Amino acid sequence: MYYYCKLIDRFGEETWDKLRDAARVQDTFMTYEVYTDNITMQLVSEACKMLDLEQSVVLGQFGEYFFEFCKRAGYDHMLRTLGGNLFEFMENLDALHGFLSLSYKEMNAPSFRVEKNNDGTLLLHYYSDRRGLCHIVPGIIGAVARDFFNSKIKMEIVNQREEVERMGTKEHIVFLITQSPVLVKNTPILFSFQDFSERSMQKTSLNQVQKNHWGTVRNFVHPEKGTTSRAFEPAYPDNLCIDLKTFCNAFPFHIVFDEELLVKQAGVTIQRIVPGLQSCCGQLHQYFTIQHPQVTFNICSIRKFINSHFVLRTRRDRMPMAWKERPMLALRGQMLWMPPLHCMLYLASPLLRSLQELEEHCMHLSDIAPHDATRDLILLNQQRLAEMELSNQLERKKEELHQLSKHLEEEKQKTENLLYAMLPKHVANQLKEGKRVEAGEFEECTILFSDVVTFTNICSECEPIQIVSMLNSMYLKFDRLTTVHNVYKVETIGDAYMVVGGVPIPMSSHTERVANFALGMIIAAKEVTNPVTGGPIQIRVGLHSGPVLAGVVGEKMPRYCLFGDTVNTASRMESHGLPDKIHLSPSVYQNKGYQMEERGEIEIKGKGRMRTYFLQRNLKVTESEIMGLLVHDSDSDRKLNHSTRDCASQLPHYRPALKGLLNVCSLLGYQS
Repeated sequence: MYYYCKLIDRFGEETWDKLRDAARVQDTFMTYEVYTDNITMQLVSEACKMLDLEQSVVLGQFGEYFFEFCKRAGYDHMLRTLGGNLFEFMENLDALHGFLSLSYKEMNAPSFRVEKNNDGTLLLHYYSDRRGLCHIVPGIIGAVARDFFNSKIKMEIVNQREEVERMGTKEHIVFLITQSPVLVKNTPILFSFQDFSERSMQKTSLNQVQKNHWGTVRNFVHPEKGTTSRAFEPAYPDNLCIDLKTFCNAFPFHIVFDEELLVKQAGVTIQRIVPGLQSCCGQLHQYFTIQHPQVTFNICSIRKFINSHFVLRTRRDRMPMAWKERPMLALRGQMLWMPPLHCMLYLASPLLRSLQELEEHCMHLSDIAPHDATRDLILLNQQRLAEMELSNQLERKKEELHQLSKHLEEEKQKTENLLYAMLPKHVANQLKEGKRVEAGEFEECTILFSDVVTFTNICSECEPIQIVSMLNSMYLKFDRLTTVHNVYKVETIGDAYMVVGGVPIPMSSHTERVANFALGMIIAAKEVTNPVTGGPIQIRVGLHSGPVLAGVVGEKMPRYCLFGDTVNTASRMESHGLPDKIHLSPSVYQNKGYQMEERGEIEIKGKGRMRTYFLQRNLKVTESEIMGLLVHDSDSDRKLNHSTRDCASQLPHYRPALKGLLNVCSLLGYQS
């Protein structure tokens, strides 16, 4: 979730989409959902490739962002109160994770243990069963030191090993932390720390000589008028002024045990829940297991992690029959070593997250001591859990709306593509905006008609599905050629196919484009099988150039239609043509660069006698270029050749790039 937010904030949605596609992970992430570390590592791995950075650097930056994310999420004040310096902050990290686990029950947080060295450096021990994430720690701790304590740190790994603990194998990383203050600019240093210490000691000695005993007495009798010249030292009574019964009632969940884990003393409530503790003759590990930190249950491990909070869970086999069907009780508290007694005091409270868990354990708030803040935590966390559930529901609804919006956009795009297939794009946009599309006159254009020879006979001898299959195969090939040569497909009626060049977008090369398209049709038709003969089909093609009037006709199913004598003449060229021939009128014959054959004068219905021609081939380009199978790659200057069948099989998904289209146009000698 945090990695997702980081990418969105710093690099935008487009970069996130690229990274997500490369890592093959889901689109969005929910705040309160639990995801596997495999997803994180996949994203990190792909980010390293995209940014050309090492994994430790990427994870370190992620740690810095995670700290900023937590501050923005409302944890700023909580983090600042963990400690007055970096050592205290790290010492209380486990306590922070323990508190957060009340709300985030599935959280699998690492454990930390910090030590001071004689030279002022720190050793931070990192324990986790989630491998590969240790490099996040320097990013987080570095950001904390810089933001909270105005200092700069250097962290390096001095030891790394795997340790087998009771809960499994853990990764144990030891970081050496060297801390140095960041001085504020333009602030002069008047004297060194050593000079300050020496002056303080001299001043203190002089005051002690001059001060008489009446001043000392005055400080004790009237402390508000005196000054304290030494550090605070607590005063302890000679005898403990509390009896055992009161102590066991005041701390109902405490346990005292010795170095052999033998239970010496227990609070009244924990005795009632775990009756075996009343005898004080069993060992602690017989009644409890350690849930946190995940260490071996012995006195050495406990003393090693004594600054951490400890979570103990009751063992089911040692509980009364009434508890067999209930969840096991967990205690959370602090371990205190008592050197004079050689015993350990476990001062704990029940680990309950909500009123529901309190009821599941058949407990009441009265079972918890009135001074114990666990009472308030249960009530406050009950409200927080309700807010989190509401937030989670809102986030899910937001994600559902996002998916619906995305799906709606996809359907809208499909609708627009279908509309653009029926009408020219600028005409369709005008209709969508509710505008009236005026008819337009085009002074120059070239129109093509084609049909299948003996189509009537084929229909009479074949099943309808065979006819549909044949026409679909033919039209897919023709449709692809309209994209290659940038001509507009007007309509298809049965076996008739109508195309125009120079409409609806005027262009000077309309005749060349339609002529090349016609040559491509003849080639493509040879790959379409006649269901009657089993051989290739034969088509007739006719071309004519001249002026037309174009406009939208109809409202329920509007069509972009062409009107004028040019349309009739082009249709006559097709109907008076010959199989596998491209029949041209004199207006098309004027174009140079093609090999043509004169047919002579023939009688054209409605037109009288006309001298017509047959188009044979383009003298400037090859058949592969005519078919749009030769693609020029400007980056590698390589030419990729594909078979016509392969191209036809990919037609339903064919979306030519503008760059590739321009390359094809330049090869064919087009000028817009």
